[in-house]
Amino acid sequence: MAHGNHTGVSVFILLGFKGSRSLQAVLFVIFLLLYSMNLAGNLSMISLIRTETRLHTPMYFFLSNLSLIDITYSSIIAPKALVNFLTERKVISFAGCVTQFFFHAFSANSEALLLAVMAYDRFIAICKPLMYMLIMSKKVCIQLVAASYFSASVYAIVHTGSLFSLSFCGPNLIDHFFCDIPPLQKLSCSDTHMGDTVHFLFTSIVALSTIPVILVSYISIMVTILRIRSNQGRRKAFSTCASHLTTVSIMYGALSFMYLRPTSSNSVEYDKVVSVFYTLVIPIGWFS
Repeated sequence: MAHGNHTGVSVFILLGFKGSRSLQAVLFVIFLLLYSMNLAGNLSMISLIRTETRLHTPMYFFLSNLSLIDITYSSIIAPKALVNFLTERKVISFAGCVTQFFFHAFSANSEALLLAVMAYDRFIAICKPLMYMLIMSKKVCIQLVAASYFSASVYAIVHTGSLFSLSFCGPNLIDHFFCDIPPLQKLSCSDTHMGDTVHFLFTSIVALSTIPVILVSYISIMVTILRIRSNQGRRKAFSTCASHLTTVSIMYGALSFMYLRPTSSNSVEYDKVVSVFYTLVIPIGWFS
């Protein structure tokens, strides 16, 4: 059962949502519906943006990358959860858990960084429209997306290495439907202080590099919109960023609830519901 020098566990059991077989069947249908809508909507969005030349603009370039991340985000979690709803033994291998957590961390941070990039894009479009095409050139857009992916990869590598360098001696029951930080840390039989420090440090770096950009961008956007004299002009300007602002608010609210509040034994089931919300529900909102 040994796995390297750090663990006596070779597999984990994902407990998922507790309940009867009928409840598992209902949850299977809900997850399948959400995942299908996620795939269909985001793939359609990517296809439309690629084929429609009028959509070859910075905003839709960022949106297509966000759709790609949303597909990755849900695909690393939903298929395994769907299988587990139909089976008695909900097993995931140690390597599978590492892989799932890595792509979860990569996708979450890529999305946070891309949302900040999109806020900056909307700021330039509304506040500096005459300079928009000069500032947001194709080269700059590619560099911003590449920087987001690279930064998210570094975070995911460091955080995954830190989490799975802990010792897991048993039990191996993860009280969640995917491999996430809080339930995995509860299973560790070694000191998690270093892992907590790494998690806090990198989460703070991502937060401090994205939230101020989003806040400053939207404060500037709101000020500019209020200066527009015509109601039609205000509505048109606000409509270009309303869905983005809504998604940012919901996503950061859900993630703050999950990772920035004190944990308790009574919060586990709520955490699972919130996890469904930000991994499967929020991505659907981009094309609604």
